[in-house]
Amino acid sequence: MALDNHSPIAKQDPEVWKAFVAEEERQDTTLELIASENHVSPAVLQAAGSIFTNKYAEGYPGRRYYGGCENMDTIENIARDRVKQLFGCDHANVQPSSGSQANQAVFLATMQPGSRFGESEQREKNPDQPVRTPGDMILSLDLDHGGHLTHGKHVNMSGKWFRVTHYGVNRETGRIDMDEVRRLARQCKPKMIITGASAYSRIWDWDAFAEIAEDVGAMLLADIAHIAGLVAAGEHPSPVPVCDFVTTTTHKTLRGPRGGLAMCKEQWAKKLDSAVFPGMQGGPLMHAVAAKAVAFGEALQPGFKDYQKRVIENAKTLAESLISRKLNIVSGGTDNHVMLVDLRDGFPDVTGAMAEDWLGQAGIVVNKNMIPFDERKPMETSGLRLGTPALTTRGLGPDEMRTVAELITKAIGSAGDASVLGNIRNDVREMCKQFKLPHA
Repeated sequence: MALDNHSPIAKQDPEVWKAFVAEEERQDTTLELIASENHVSPAVLQAAGSIFTNKYAEGYPGRRYYGGCENMDTIENIARDRVKQLFGCDHANVQPSSGSQANQAVFLATMQPGSRFGESEQREKNPDQPVRTPGDMILSLDLDHGGHLTHGKHVNMSGKWFRVTHYGVNRETGRIDMDEVRRLARQCKPKMIITGASAYSRIWDWDAFAEIAEDVGAMLLADIAHIAGLVAAGEHPSPVPVCDFVTTTTHKTLRGPRGGLAMCKEQWAKKLDSAVFPGMQGGPLMHAVAAKAVAFGEALQPGFKDYQKRVIENAKTLAESLISRKLNIVSGGTDNHVMLVDLRDGFPDVTGAMAEDWLGQAGIVVNKNMIPFDERKPMETSGLRLGTPALTTRGLGPDEMRTVAELITKAIGSAGDASVLGNIRNDVREMCKQFKLPHA
């Protein structure tokens, strides 16, 4: 739905409306290559801004703490049923407002956090020096190797409340070494093993992780926030059959609104639901739940599988085209929608931050990203993360991916030359005119 200058916002709040107009212009005229972003359909966009934003609905269908929730129940039941059909899971909770909240709900349902105080007798002996008791152990992929903040990074709640051991990728192959994961699991005896990543371009071997989890008596969580659309379409193996919990965002490859989703085996259903409400939040954002329901319905259509096939085809073509232009891709390529570009060989003096800035000036939106064993700081980085979901939604195909690879290389090689970047910007605008956004 293109913006209408007769919108109530335009009339009531011109200052805010200017930002709406500017953002639509930005999205219309740039190539979105951030792997975690996508463009929703007009139907999802309408649901996200719908009348359901007016209603509180604390609780769950049939057990609400407010009156007038009959339509909320209908929407939430539709969303839950569609998730079960999409992923084949026993139970689904569609209320989390983000993937981070979905992960936190799993932790709250299953894990014991560290405490500021030890046993009572310790407090009696040292009343002025409280003792911290250790929390349960997590084993997860290191953030610097493609993991996620909520998987135990020390600055995040998950890293503050629990003890964490990280596995990583092999320095030579850029792939996860399952023998090393097994060794670490036997060494640290985790309560929870977390799989899934924000920047890992290869297929996850869920069965191998399940064997390790069983070997050490750990629960297994798969955070599929990035690959959920691929999993739903059968284009990536599903973790649902072997994992205790599966969490995801509802945007990215799933192409829904920004939000979260948690799935689990039946035996965990009550604890998971109680962790979300009342454990973590009050009333769910029902306009977001409505938009999720619409997006899940779209994902059940035959065309969704074809879309995910094209996402992967475009990613492989883009990666191969960048490699042919002397840009290194971590692990040598991609099996999904995302790739990590290592700038050090082709452009040793260019940081990820510099490349992100120059590409942004050229109308190509990316994010700087740490690469495994990166020696640069997180706000500089030696890499870029690229993804193809948004460009695939616009209708770009393999031929356009080769052109995009050429434009990316030119922009990075420009060393910030304004005239070169301006010419690329013009090429990008022309491409965007040809491939419209879904709501245009």
